[in-house]
Amino acid sequence: MNASWSARLAKYKGADLFRSLRQLVTGALLFAAGWTLMYLSLQVGYWLTLLLAVPTAFFLIRLFIIHHDCGHGSFFASGRAADIVGSILGVFTLPPYHYWKKTHALHHATSGNLEHRGFGDIDTLTVDEYLALSRWGRFKYRLYRHPLVLFGVGAIIHFFIRHRLPSIVPREWTRERRSILWTNVGLLAVVMLAGTLLGFWQLALVQLPVTLLSTVIGVWLFYVQHQFEPTYWEHDERWAYDAAALQGSSYYRLPKVLQWATGNIGIHHIHHLHPRIPNYRLQRVLDEHDELRNVPTLTLLDSFRCVRLTLWDERARRLVPFPS
Repeated sequence: MNASWSARLAKYKGADLFRSLRQLVTGALLFAAGWTLMYLSLQVGYWLTLLLAVPTAFFLIRLFIIHHDCGHGSFFASGRAADIVGSILGVFTLPPYHYWKKTHALHHATSGNLEHRGFGDIDTLTVDEYLALSRWGRFKYRLYRHPLVLFGVGAIIHFFIRHRLPSIVPREWTRERRSILWTNVGLLAVVMLAGTLLGFWQLALVQLPVTLLSTVIGVWLFYVQHQFEPTYWEHDERWAYDAAALQGSSYYRLPKVLQWATGNIGIHHIHHLHPRIPNYRLQRVLDEHDELRNVPTLTLLDSFRCVRLTLWDERARRLVPFPS
């Protein structure tokens, strides 16, 4: 990290226990309230249940942001407290905590580095790599990058199935493998308990739309935080952490209600610049450092145009759509 930025932002890092506990408690209560209203609405009409799934999914996203901050060590001063809370939240948000913690740290350490793609990234090929593929290889990559797959079927497979398999990590990652297994045990226990008390069919009618919608939102947020123009990709010898953070992570300037609902994660360039800053201080950092506004910025409307960007053109130094 750039030493000057590290020093300038050091005062913002670390947890405020009261604010962290308040955010955790209110987040859990809001999610529980939304879920309860959805369950009760089954007696009224499923249209109302699906309507209530939208805010409830965003409440789940807020819990995921806490899970995410625990993994960065920014939400609690105690590493043990962070690991316990993060592991519990992983049962509800689906990513196993220690698996997420490690792979996401790798993402932060290598984001925008062409030699270190693969962990925690949306797969992105260069134009030359794409053209060197067979017709079958190009078809598979095009299929993977299709919006209906990337934000739909692929998101479901990633969170519902892939995150349940210990084989997705190297065998020597024993802690991460245990995390996947224990998350599966916790998930099974919650499903069995809730299904026995409330009815398995009712549980599915309430929880499935919430989880499906939250996974789509989660993949979308991650996508627009790194797939935009102008952005940053460099080979290893020229890659720099601060440049990758400030040029390769977007400032997703959302309406205030959506910024709140997504836990300030749209202020992503500052998060990448110093991941030990908790989500509830990111806006303050932005407010107190005007120069951090002079970065790639996306509005909600702008972000939808990013979907067509699929390949990194090393000659033009920009993300481009598929060739016709």
